[in-house]
Amino acid sequence: MDKKKNTNMEVKKRNRNEVFRYICRNGMVSNPDISYALKLSLPTTTQITKELIERGLVEEMGEMESTGGRRAKALAVSEDVGKAAGLDITKNHISMVLTELTGKISKYERIFLPFTAGDDYYLEVSRKLEYFLESSGCGKENILGIGISFPGIMDLEQEIVADSHILGVSALPFSSVSRFFPCPCYFLNDANAGAYAEGIQSEHMERFFYLSLSNTVGGAVYSDGKLEQGKNFRCGEAGHMTLVPDGKICYCGKQGCLDAYCSAKCLTEGRVEEFFERLKQGEEEAAGLWEKYTSYLAVAVNNIHMILDCDVVLGGYVGSCMGEFIRDIRDKVFQRNTFAEDSSFIRASRHKIGAAALGASLNVIELFMEQV
Repeated sequence: MDKKKNTNMEVKKRNRNEVFRYICRNGMVSNPDISYALKLSLPTTTQITKELIERGLVEEMGEMESTGGRRAKALAVSEDVGKAAGLDITKNHISMVLTELTGKISKYERIFLPFTAGDDYYLEVSRKLEYFLESSGCGKENILGIGISFPGIMDLEQEIVADSHILGVSALPFSSVSRFFPCPCYFLNDANAGAYAEGIQSEHMERFFYLSLSNTVGGAVYSDGKLEQGKNFRCGEAGHMTLVPDGKICYCGKQGCLDAYCSAKCLTEGRVEEFFERLKQGEEEAAGLWEKYTSYLAVAVNNIHMILDCDVVLGGYVGSCMGEFIRDIRDKVFQRNTFAEDSSFIRASRHKIGAAALGASLNVIELFMEQV
């Protein structure tokens, strides 16, 4: 009897969760819409939405347009439910994003703030975020949580930033950072956050590898709606796989890492957008840099694809800006590919700005959704 009761409770929770997610994805809907789309009976759907209204998660917004019969009540996510904040910490900047429960970005900002290991830095970041939220008309009482993205290995079991070469910190407890913020904080590696933003909003939960090409190179594996973490939370760390034996020195201290050949800094010390403008204009220096860069990148992408046999998404500063120039990488990978397939498995990230900050905020929203 207890087992049957638990099963019924699980089914009810799953149905309630799916109904709420459907309303979040589709905006204004009706009970008949939900019933048809999710293949639930109309009485079951009506009971679920009634419960969601009573919990303050959904509200009635008048009536839908008439389709010939009685007008159905229009339902939408309540504006009072809350929003999520996302914060991406890098060596020289922080990116902040405010995200609605639907996944839509309300506001985004990137500011120059060099990282320093100490309380003063986190206090300043907290102040910047508080001002960012206030200027968005969103008080801390309306924030479900803050997702924080770090460049480094995040040990989610011990709840520490285990190692961040680029920031020069190790064994940093999450609590040492979160204590400066007024809301619950949830931590993600930056490449994982970018992959999460790419995958969680996709209608297809196909497995893919996310290669983050920013001022550092990172990677992540996304599969079946989740991130693969690995035994030591290092799954996907492509930036430090050896590309050229005894090659250039990487910031991690080793030689020949992919990061030393394919970070955004290999193309420009300035804005990546400006580099691609120069490339479009046919500037010889930019073309030479791009030719060398894509030759190394093609080796890495082909190797990743050979091992994982899945799509490879190019993200970070370079991936989000390359546009039509992705064909150069596809052509070079095609030449290296052992199997008779085209290179359409290589694609650029859908998110052109703040992917890591967005992914960190979406992780907060997903954790909230799972509790509905």
